[in-house]
Amino acid sequence: MASHPLVAAFQQAGQGHVFAHFEQLTPGQQAELLADAGEIDLAEIAELDRTLVQKNAAAGLDLTDLTPASYEAFPQNGGDAAAWAVAKAEGEDALRAGRVAAFVVAGGQGTRLGYDGPKGTYPVTPVLKKTLFQVFAEKIRAAGARYGRPLHWFIMTSHINHAATEAFFREHGFFGLAENTVHFFRQGRMPAVGFDGKILLEAKHRIAMSPDGHGGSLRALQRSGALDLMQREGIDILSYFQVDNPMVRFIDPAFVGWHLRTRSEMSSKMVPKAYAGEKVGHFCAQRGRTVVIEYSDLPKERQEEVDPATGRLRFIAGSVAIHLLDREFIRRMATGADALPFHRADKKIPCLDAAGNLVKPEKPNGVKFELFVFDALPFASNPVVIEASRADDFSPVKNAEGIDSPKTCADDQVRQFTRWANAHGAALPMDATGLPPFAFEVSPLFGYDEDSFAAAWAARSDAPVIAAGSVLS
Repeated sequence: MASHPLVAAFQQAGQGHVFAHFEQLTPGQQAELLADAGEIDLAEIAELDRTLVQKNAAAGLDLTDLTPASYEAFPQNGGDAAAWAVAKAEGEDALRAGRVAAFVVAGGQGTRLGYDGPKGTYPVTPVLKKTLFQVFAEKIRAAGARYGRPLHWFIMTSHINHAATEAFFREHGFFGLAENTVHFFRQGRMPAVGFDGKILLEAKHRIAMSPDGHGGSLRALQRSGALDLMQREGIDILSYFQVDNPMVRFIDPAFVGWHLRTRSEMSSKMVPKAYAGEKVGHFCAQRGRTVVIEYSDLPKERQEEVDPATGRLRFIAGSVAIHLLDREFIRRMATGADALPFHRADKKIPCLDAAGNLVKPEKPNGVKFELFVFDALPFASNPVVIEASRADDFSPVKNAEGIDSPKTCADDQVRQFTRWANAHGAALPMDATGLPPFAFEVSPLFGYDEDSFAAAWAARSDAPVIAAGSVLS
């Protein structure tokens, strides 16, 4: 056993216990354990033990000198209409030049929805029940047609759902996208460690591994070769979004234009918080840098502060995980001295004891390590935050019922479709929330935003008739 270089490396690093049961394992189990071990950077684990585990660096978050971050407001909310128009034109030029690619973080399962499968395969549209992946694919197809340049799409999966995700796309013919423009790669994983810094085993042949957080997407882009592919294809801007939000405008020319005209390395959309305690991150400024403070970390009294001049919340700018990142900035954040910092999370981790018996702890017994993508913001040159409309950019599917559920998301989609149709004379009846008395659907291939919808509507010789169950496609 000791002749294997991985085993020797673990022994030298003081982690030899990982292979304590190696001789008892079948050849297949030995291969699994070696595969897990091969993912681990032992020097990184030693450094994290020194800086995070032994020093308990999670104890204090610096909240001094925090002020609300500035953002580019919509013209109707006091922003510069001419600057927005210039930004939109610049963004359209970049899209026509093929400089922008889409990137979805899609490692999750539909467990909280009571659904067995990759979350991206969950049906979300109000009539046809298209899946999240199909909605995004059709937005990408439609944008490619609109700007005369096929868009590349990077999809980060997880070890749990990678095979199922690839199989789903093949089964559906990549939803009409060229297969060579859709790129899958796995999120990285990190081992859990005990409070003594020792790597934990979940079985004699398996290390206790977990995904390295959404910030791990930057490392995964680098390690998978995605950044090199982007460079070859002339792509220098990546549009980052999460898989649970079908309404996201991830191909948004104004957003791209603001990113370019401010020479930003990382740009973000903010949605005004609906209420003080809404569970979104807060865009803040701190000693000249833009930072995101999680809702769980900003004290309640700060969240409830009101600006006396406007009567609105002071910390109004909510982060909804929609970003643009420069390719070379991602490369810098993935490697070297500027690499993203890990966060420590103390967890109850089922693991083997010294005798090889499985223990299910009743209190935290170890540490998991996570990276957060918004931690890149303070390192970015000229970061810009722009206002986005919740009604056009954010209605996630997170919970089986209640807020952020399949029902609220489907209703929000119908509200958006109704608003677009009525702007062009459809005269659909609505309740006080903007919801018509029936469901209908607009395919992204007809219109994926207000501009593309308007163009498709105008191209019809007769105005479409919309009724219960109608689908514009």
